[in-house]
Amino acid sequence: MASLFAFNTAWAGEVQVAVAANFTAPIQAIAKDFEHDTGHTLVAAYGATGQFYAQIKNGAPFEVFLAADDTTPKKLEEEKQIVPGSRFTYAIGTLALWSAKEGYVDAKGEVLKQNAFSHLAIANPKAAPYGLAATQVLDKLQLTAATKGKIVEGQNITQAFQFVSTGNAELGFVALSQIFKDGKVTQGSAWIVPANLHDPIRQDAVLLDKGKDNAAAKALIEYLKGPKAAALIKSYGYEI
Repeated sequence: MASLFAFNTAWAGEVQVAVAANFTAPIQAIAKDFEHDTGHTLVAAYGATGQFYAQIKNGAPFEVFLAADDTTPKKLEEEKQIVPGSRFTYAIGTLALWSAKEGYVDAKGEVLKQNAFSHLAIANPKAAPYGLAATQVLDKLQLTAATKGKIVEGQNITQAFQFVSTGNAELGFVALSQIFKDGKVTQGSAWIVPANLHDPIRQDAVLLDKGKDNAAAKALIEYLKGPKAAALIKSYGYEI
């Protein structure tokens, strides 16, 4: 048994992963199982998809990229920055309007139309796909002009969440995964935004060129396609 363990750890590696901020909690949960099941170590950085794109283009040492959209990975694919054939959709995200206050946001999101709040947090729509989806919702509901002076922008979806959780904004558009686990909203109050109010948040993963010879990077890509990862991803409110 000891010799088998020594053999497994001798082949264990490390993978550097750029993770869209909305997927922070799920990847932390997946990392524990991945490391236990494979012996490989996952080292994650969290941020906005657009910022990671710029960093990857500038030579950042990431080997796997879990984006919050499908257009950015596709762009990297077209620019020959990824291993051909490695791009796939690992999750379909859900947008939520959320307040840290219990009962503040109603189940139909009427609080948004009532417009009685002072600040509405969103992620930077130029860098964060969830921020772009939030602006599409406001456009669709014809609330862009009414909320213009109330918008506070976070660099990414984590910062938008923090604006609301600290009370700097009464409500904000966040990723459902930030406030949801095992079938229920875990804190505050929320409106799960209907998917027809914004473009699909199809989140793609890619094996970047820097990871093409890294067994740990390849193993992570395959692990994300497996049933254990899928179950965890779904538990945070994503679709597969």
